Amino acid sequence: MLYVRESLFSLIIFFSCSILVLSEIPRPRGVSISKANLYAPGESFLCLDGLKKIKYTQVNDDFCDCADGSDEPGTSACPTGTFHCTNAGHRPKNIPSSRVNDGICDCCDASDEYDSGAGCINNCNELGREERQREKTRQELVKKGSGLKVELSNRGKVLKAERAGRLAELEQRKAEVERIKQEKEEIKKEAEDIENQALQIYRDAKDKEKEQQRQEESEKTKAEAQETFIKFDSNQDGIIEINEIRTRITFDKDRNGEVSIEEAKFFLDDKDQVDWDQFLNFAWPRIKPFMMLDSGLFQPPIIEKETEKPTTNEKHEELTEHEDDGEGVSDSESEDDERHVDEEGDEGEEEHEDVEPTGEAEEVDHGNQPDYDPETQQVIELANAARNDFNEADRTVREVETEIRKIKEMLEKDYGTDEEYAPLEGECFEYEDREYVYKLCPFDRASQQPRSGGSETRLGSWERWSGTDNKYSQMLFSNGASCWNGPQRSAVIEVHCGLENLVTSVTEPNRCEYHFVFQTPAACQASSESDLKDAHDEL
Repeated sequence: MLYVRESLFSLIIFFSCSILVLSEIPRPRGVSISKANLYAPGESFLCLDGLKKIKYTQVNDDFCDCADGSDEPGTSACPTGTFHCTNAGHRPKNIPSSRVNDGICDCCDASDEYDSGAGCINNCNELGREERQREKTRQELVKKGSGLKVELSNRGKVLKAERAGRLAELEQRKAEVERIKQEKEEIKKEAEDIENQALQIYRDAKDKEKEQQRQEESEKTKAEAQETFIKFDSNQDGIIEINEIRTRITFDKDRNGEVSIEEAKFFLDDKDQVDWDQFLNFAWPRIKPFMMLDSGLFQPPIIEKETEKPTTNEKHEELTEHEDDGEGVSDSESEDDERHVDEEGDEGEEEHEDVEPTGEAEEVDHGNQPDYDPETQQVIELANAARNDFNEADRTVREVETEIRKIKEMLEKDYGTDEEYAPLEGECFEYEDREYVYKLCPFDRASQQPRSGGSETRLGSWERWSGTDNKYSQMLFSNGASCWNGPQRSAVIEVHCGLENLVTSVTEPNRCEYHFVFQTPAACQASSESDLKDAHDEL
């Protein structure tokens, strides 16, 4: 390191001496040292574009003779000309020749305003000292930052090695957990097959019981229907006719004191007469609800706070006043009551219907299941345990696969030439202004959140490095939340050398486009070539 410093110092002295010698080379005003040989004194001057030759005395005569403006480097005669500021003691500079003698001091040595009376002063030495001090400070910062960068790089390489090792472990473990998952799946399948067999026996028994109940109910219904048929068949001819229904005041639907032909036909399935089979299949389902209502086996719900319509009991009392010979039954409410009875019956059957286990890869919900015999219950519990074991094995496989995917993504990311940016993965850095708290998570996301509270808005997700000359000088975050009636948000992060990881500013130069300035030791790059060039330029 000491040898490098001594060499650098020797080179600076060499260039300093060279510049001092070269500055004495005679050349027209506005010509740089590097082009002095093109303006060597003589009888003639060849325009730099090679298209025209003029007398040397026409150089800087305030008249543009060359098409490229090369004959007037020290005047404003040619609009395309260039004036060179030597700026000894500071950085040299080129300005358009149109600015020469315009009354504005563009060169720190005042050489551009030699005939304007602008009163410019030569402050190149002062500016040079200030810039050299800034450069010295920058070099010290780069030096310290470079040391920290080496530490970050070492940490990044360790992280990369650890991730690679972890990936190898996970690849081996993946094969093992997949094997376990396959075993658990086979055990589950066997347990569920046994469970399905046991539950099928249970289902068959329940179906048999239900069928028996249905048969008993059917026989009971048939007996009730037959008893009613005989009762209504006044002439005992095996046929129930309209007139036989009309004698039953119970079927007076409109409560006008008589059963009309239309009302009677309703109960006979819109027929004039029905035999026993037709009565059982079509008429009885219409007649039974009315008879149940009259006998008190079914009571429709009482509607409270009804003042105009009579209650069910009042209707019943009205109907009983019209009983004929004592054999009739009370009339029902209406056809709506019949439908209500049917719906109530259907709902009741659904409520009491047994919910049987499915045997699929889900635990049996014992809260909604009837009690099983001990053997069946044990089979179900074994199947549930097998399902739980399989689900756990499947969850383990998915967790391993997720971790493998994340590690592979990290290993494929570009963390710099020496992995110096790798330690920033998983870190987040905040910056606050008057309205928002901004958050930058390198290689993940950028966001903002109101200081007064509220939800976080994503400004973009990590996409790539986007620097021009040095790609690591800029990060691009894209595909953020959409702006109201506008594009998706995005953020550009300008990366600078600094002694700590810190967001120093956030702006929004364009709508929904954000600009972060982020400093980090990872961006510090010491280069002897650049240092030498900077030292040369200052002198």
